[in-house]
Amino acid sequence: MISIPIFVTDQSPCSYLDKRNAQSAFVHPSFSQSTTIYSQLIEQGFRRSGNEVYAPRCPTCSECIPTRIAVEQFKVSKNQKRCLKRNLKTSVIIKPAQFEQEHYDMYMRYQKDRHQDGGMANSTEEDYINFLSSQWCNTLFVEFSIGDKCAAVAIVDLLDNALSAVYTFFEPKFSNYSLGTFAVLWQIEHALQMELEFVYLGYWIKHCGKMSYKTQYQPIQGFIMNEWKEIS
Repeated sequence: MISIPIFVTDQSPCSYLDKRNAQSAFVHPSFSQSTTIYSQLIEQGFRRSGNEVYAPRCPTCSECIPTRIAVEQFKVSKNQKRCLKRNLKTSVIIKPAQFEQEHYDMYMRYQKDRHQDGGMANSTEEDYINFLSSQWCNTLFVEFSIGDKCAAVAIVDLLDNALSAVYTFFEPKFSNYSLGTFAVLWQIEHALQMELEFVYLGYWIKHCGKMSYKTQYQPIQGFIMNEWKEIS
């Protein structure tokens, strides 16, 4: 049995829900993390941000629900079929988790177009790569191209029995292609090809518009009361 040291942060204003405070449990940075250990932690509702592994621990709120898709059970919706059709000619290249200037420039355009008021709109090159990659996790940068133009990048962790969708950003001029949706559908298909069981999508927050989309992928499971259950 491995003992994992955990510390809990002080409360601070929630980034997702107005007039609420948030609190998180973090794996202590002195702990020697690995993809295998993280594969077990993500099953218990934890997520990675850079090298840090955390989970919400808000004393008066339980809106952040970890989610995952059992890929063999997934059923494509009509809207998702239309997205796949729009992206029939979108090409995909899997790259290592390394800094590329073209990716960073697109990331900054995406932040300023979609999240201008967010903290990441002023990310330096170091902020960018430290947020998306890690020193211990098996991470992929999946590049989507339309024609000869890089259109989107999905950051994906390859775990022992799953893929974990870390973040996706895209070129604003290609917004009509629904590349965020296409990236998730690609990950589901890639997990099937690799004979993995799940794709983890991060936290679903029902009353937060930018975090509520995850129930578009059905059936989807949520980690509720320390148990994975289907949610709709």
